[in-house]
Amino acid sequence: MQLRTVVAPTSTVPRDGDALRVGIVQIAPVWLDLNATLQKIARVIEDSAPHNCDLLTFGEALVPGYPFWVERTDGARFNDPQQKEMFAHYLDQGVDIERGDLKEICDLAAQQRCGVYLGIMERARDRGSHSLYCTLVYIDSMGNIRSSHRKLQATYEERLVWAAGDGHGLVTHRLGAFTAGGLNCYENWLPMARMALYAQGEDLHISVWPGGLHNTQEIASFIAQESRSYVVACSGLLRQEDIPTNTPLRETIIANSDEFLANGGSTLVAPDGTTLVAPIVNEEVLIVADLDHGLVRGERQNLDLAGHYARPDVLQLSLDRTRQSTLDVK
Repeated sequence: MQLRTVVAPTSTVPRDGDALRVGIVQIAPVWLDLNATLQKIARVIEDSAPHNCDLLTFGEALVPGYPFWVERTDGARFNDPQQKEMFAHYLDQGVDIERGDLKEICDLAAQQRCGVYLGIMERARDRGSHSLYCTLVYIDSMGNIRSSHRKLQATYEERLVWAAGDGHGLVTHRLGAFTAGGLNCYENWLPMARMALYAQGEDLHISVWPGGLHNTQEIASFIAQESRSYVVACSGLLRQEDIPTNTPLRETIIANSDEFLANGGSTLVAPDGTTLVAPIVNEEVLIVADLDHGLVRGERQNLDLAGHYARPDVLQLSLDRTRQSTLDVK
């Protein structure tokens, strides 16, 4: 699908090896339809090929969609048949990585030599396959899934449908001169989670969101100024028209919703806190930006949280990367 393209302004010409082209994809899912949403993402990746992006980013829980129904259908009612029906549908549409659900996306990443950060609802086999995890997957430019970070703590009503993750996916990845890491939605507010990535050399921070200007208009600038890194805030979008007619509780959801259940808000901020692309709302869009690692190095001259401004003799952070499991087989 052809998206309107917004090109971020550049104030510098990166020297050889310092440039990285990033594509921030703000789209809606075909809500709670796994296959249709994956097909839509595949078309977007194919259509982005002329831009020669080194990295594409997609919003939180985009596949198959964020659980917007909870707050609109009395989702906290215990043992309610309608909520059970809705969760059963959601679970059925969850992403099973081991089944190969992301194979086409991986193949396209390899074909285009482009990394991908993608938010999914993971139906995790290593936890019995009947709970869902809000997972941020990183696929490298060879088409390999390099990490899957399960959100550490679900926020508010999310706790009714999402399980708590672990530290296994709190890793960073080299992208040319850059070191990228990512967090899901409100865990971007967790100082120790951010520091775990900073300490691994992160200088390109990928924050993914379900969509909402209220989420992104301030935090991206704050993280950029704190970390002296480029910060991507990549949001999803959801309109009433994106909810398929066969979705359980559809009429109740729509009756209790505005036209936009999520209005986007994707933005990009430079290492000095300068907003390169102001938050974009109410439309599907592709933001393309050329990043300059030289700007990162310059800003680290006066503040480097994991380097000269750290005091590990006084303060240290411990990270447990164990993938948590109910069963420990000896």
